[in-house]
Amino acid sequence: MKYIFVLILCALAISIDAQSAVGTWQTIDDETGQAKSHVEIYEQDGKFYGKVVKLLLKPEDTVCVKCKGDKKDQLVQGMVVLRDMKAKKDKWAGGKILDPENGKEYKCKMELVSANKLEVRGFIGFSLLGRTQTWHRVK
Repeated sequence: MKYIFVLILCALAISIDAQSAVGTWQTIDDETGQAKSHVEIYEQDGKFYGKVVKLLLKPEDTVCVKCKGDKKDQLVQGMVVLRDMKAKKDKWAGGKILDPENGKEYKCKMELVSANKLEVRGFIGFSLLGRTQTWHRVK
């Protein structure tokens, strides 16, 4: 009986972990279909953030030329591009996402469509005016 309880707890822990956006994700460009980078999503003070941990198509020393403020001319690798996302079950919203290609920041929402697939939508104003990328969990 004791072992069954331990097995149930382990299965529950794995299930909870699989339903989280926390982890490393491979971004896929919605226009070209190419994998562009790896973004690590992490939780801090009850909000979720994402930083670029690896560039797949550009050199490591690529800088954000078109960014504004403190991100201008900073390395894209290591840059926080997703910020202030608030969790609501398997969805996150209320934050912002930065596109280092054009230096623009957009409102953002994310939805975990499976344990290893995350839909990330950046938009202006309301969600209909935007783009969605599907990110895949890096194992």
